[in-house]
Amino acid sequence: MIQSRRTTHSASDSKLLLYVPAMDCANEEREIRQLLKGVIAESALHFHLSNRQIEVQVDPRQIDEIIQPIRKAGFEVQLIQAREDSEALLGRQSRLEALRASVALVFALTAEFIHVLTFDDGPFQYVGMLFALMGILLAGGSTYRKGLMAIRQLRMNISALMSVAVTGAFLIGQWPEAAMVMALYACAEWIEARSVARAKNAVYALLKLRPERVHMQQCCGGWNEVSVDQVPRDSLIRIRPGARVPLDGVIESGQSTLDESSLTGESMPVDKHPGSVVYAGTLNQSAELTVRVTATSTEGVLSQVIAAVEQAQQSRAPTQGLVDRFARWYTPLVFFIALGVAFAGPLLWHLSWLGASYKAFVLLVIACPCALVISTPVTIVSGLARAARMGVVIKGGAWLEAARDIAVLAIDKTGTLTVGRPLLAEAEFLDSVQDEAMVRALAIAMAERSDHPVAKAIAQGLQPEGEPVDLPVLQDYSAVAGVGVQAHWNDQFCQLGNRRLLDSVQCPQARVQLGQRLNDMEAGGRSTSVLMCNDHVLALFAVSDEIRPGAAAQIRRLKGLGVKVVMLTGDNPVVAQGVGRSLGIEDIRASLLPNDKMEQIRHLRAESAGLVAMAGDGINDAPALASAGLGFALGGSGTDIAMDTADIVVMNDNLARIVDTIELSKKTRRVLWQNIGLALGIKLVFLYLAVFQEATMWEAVFADMGASLLVVFNGLRLLR
Repeated sequence: MIQSRRTTHSASDSKLLLYVPAMDCANEEREIRQLLKGVIAESALHFHLSNRQIEVQVDPRQIDEIIQPIRKAGFEVQLIQAREDSEALLGRQSRLEALRASVALVFALTAEFIHVLTFDDGPFQYVGMLFALMGILLAGGSTYRKGLMAIRQLRMNISALMSVAVTGAFLIGQWPEAAMVMALYACAEWIEARSVARAKNAVYALLKLRPERVHMQQCCGGWNEVSVDQVPRDSLIRIRPGARVPLDGVIESGQSTLDESSLTGESMPVDKHPGSVVYAGTLNQSAELTVRVTATSTEGVLSQVIAAVEQAQQSRAPTQGLVDRFARWYTPLVFFIALGVAFAGPLLWHLSWLGASYKAFVLLVIACPCALVISTPVTIVSGLARAARMGVVIKGGAWLEAARDIAVLAIDKTGTLTVGRPLLAEAEFLDSVQDEAMVRALAIAMAERSDHPVAKAIAQGLQPEGEPVDLPVLQDYSAVAGVGVQAHWNDQFCQLGNRRLLDSVQCPQARVQLGQRLNDMEAGGRSTSVLMCNDHVLALFAVSDEIRPGAAAQIRRLKGLGVKVVMLTGDNPVVAQGVGRSLGIEDIRASLLPNDKMEQIRHLRAESAGLVAMAGDGINDAPALASAGLGFALGGSGTDIAMDTADIVVMNDNLARIVDTIELSKKTRRVLWQNIGLALGIKLVFLYLAVFQEATMWEAVFADMGASLLVVFNGLRLLR
């Protein structure tokens, strides 16, 4: 007896993996979810259809409560240890399914051959029936198990339709066709499963780029080859030229060129030197590197990309949900229409009972919603995999579909439209009392602890070449979002930030003079910063930041797609206008704090009839990314907070990938509706033929499976 209590999370819960061989499409997932309703919390269930795997978070002592209802529904299920176990089992099962389908097809062809030669006369009829029966049982064992269980539970699914149709055809004497239908169904199911697996596993090929072994430095100073899974953080590893990087890390010694196309989708190699970050799966092209590991094999960027895409594949896109709801009503409806044809045929069309029954069975085979159900997930998964290959991680099918509706794209300036690696262009020290060397040292101390690109440029630009600087000791150091940094030094309150700091200058005349000086420094689109202690300004700095190569071309592409571009920046209006004009952006909103950017997104959403998206890379962009209908984070220079908040992460800093994602979304939409149209169109044509004309079960199975394979291969086009 299944216990009705609902399993909830507790401290003793563990993540356990179940392998369900027959769970190969959304129908089985929906059935299993229904079976486990009331047994385990919905949030504790995670389905991985590509591996026919269910991840459950439950107390190990209660695992039988999960397995029992699944087995009672006719599904085989077993507890496994890791994903690799299911991949091995899936490979063996795929080969077994191919063998069964092939042998069943031979039996069905033999039955058909006997039927054609003997015309059902003599003892050969029974031999032919025996071959047909063996073919049906061999090809349709799992279909019958699931179908009979569904009928017992009054659920009409694909397996139930096929079971009724094939059994009925056999009983009314159409045993050669019944065998051929089941054999062809099994063959097509195998081809379909392999094709869908190709789409779902396309991104997992990235993991194979990561080496399994690595040379790690030992405590004694020597080097040993070990498994990547055994390498902890802060270990030193050695990467030879021509080898792939096994783990994320920072270069300790050596200079080389790395091919990062496997992760970012960019074909141009990237120069790396001591202090540069390297990622697992990228290719070291020219020289040996010594790297300090910053992430274990399960924590690296490559693993995070795989996990994000895998999670996205399990989420339901809006179109997929619509199709699933339609199929839920469509299947029982078709079953009752077939019953109506079987009983009304002799009365309305003067058919024989056997003839009417045959029409009904043909109708059931044609009406199987396989093609319709598979049309959306294979397309969405192919789109997600294609995006991942471009270096774009989309966190769900819903976001892939939504990107096509973007009407307004708000873009941050620094690090998004510009390179984000500014250089100090001008420094002016104003304090006649303080020693200039001391002010310089204070500015370096304030700037070098900040993550902001402008602060880093000031610190690097003020640092004398090859000369160490004795930096002052700062206390209570902190960042003020949208303004700068602050700290205490020698009982003084010091700040380094943008021109908003001038508001605290007491003398109005000084504020005007300093403001005018900053305006002069900002000529040409340079950003300015102010260093002050208490209310006294010590120095002014001007930093220049190059516009990203090709940014103007991508803005034109966006406009060509009908997307309005708005610049949101914390920089001052003079700098923002200079950058905006050079890029062709008319709507520029400057001097914005993080909350101001969020408010601007809300205003844009209220003003626009379409979707408002946001693209950014910094901590100050996170609130706006969260408020937008769709958030893009640039992962190459982006912060973890921005990437966590965004719905789509561009793993490089290429603005073209945002435009490519919108175009991919539009193409995915077209393919989705092509598939739905193909599936329904073919069904409607053959439904008409089955009811009002002559259609055989051969034609029915070719129509059903042909439609299924057609939508699968059409969806796979997105991988190219």
